[in-house]
Amino acid sequence: MTTTTDSTSSSILSDYALPSSKSSAAGTTSSTDTSKNALGKDAFLKLLVTQMKNQNPLDPQDNSEFVAQLAQFSSVESLSNLNETVSGLASNYTSSQALQASSLVGHSVISKASSTLVNTANGMTGQVALTGATTDLSVNIYDASGNVVKNIDLGKQSAGDIGFSWDGTDNEGNPLPSGTYKFSASATQDGKGVAMDTYLPSTVVSVTVGSTAGDMTLKLADGSSIALSQVKTVGL
Repeated sequence: MTTTTDSTSSSILSDYALPSSKSSAAGTTSSTDTSKNALGKDAFLKLLVTQMKNQNPLDPQDNSEFVAQLAQFSSVESLSNLNETVSGLASNYTSSQALQASSLVGHSVISKASSTLVNTANGMTGQVALTGATTDLSVNIYDASGNVVKNIDLGKQSAGDIGFSWDGTDNEGNPLPSGTYKFSASATQDGKGVAMDTYLPSTVVSVTVGSTAGDMTLKLADGSSIALSQVKTVGL
């Protein structure tokens, strides 16, 4: 090696902290000189030592290559720290969402569904996602046996979320028992009957927290489960 190469390499390495050992009565402990810049990953040190052991004495490692490697491993260390930071933020976000989701227990939420548990004494309100203008929008309600017990005529409507309500009675005005009912919405468009999605209320009975925020699941009173992201509206 040339004298210039040795002195320059030593100067570069002296700017970085290397792990050192300190002995005490309790045993040997490792510490790092925090007054200097940390090298980052041990991989760089191993690579550096290997290069120095195996380099050609007639053509030693160029100083510029050391500098380039320092920059590369510094970038790797920065990315590693960034990943740890993002992971921490994601964990905190998941915990925050879990707390928010748990507060929904006992409350009513509206989500896309075709059936729901209804307390007919209180009635219910829902929505139809109408994709286009129609001259005739209607909602049919079916009991557990599949019989139509109520037809709600919403008439002419423009595209959008169309609200509807049910007082818990059949077409003759007789009160119906509480239970699970199915809802089917249909709109006349271009002379044809087209099925539309319904959004129905249901009470949240429990929350299941997964490993990520996307795994948050709400169990509803009718026994079905939905992802937290599927909730459209939160009621009382």
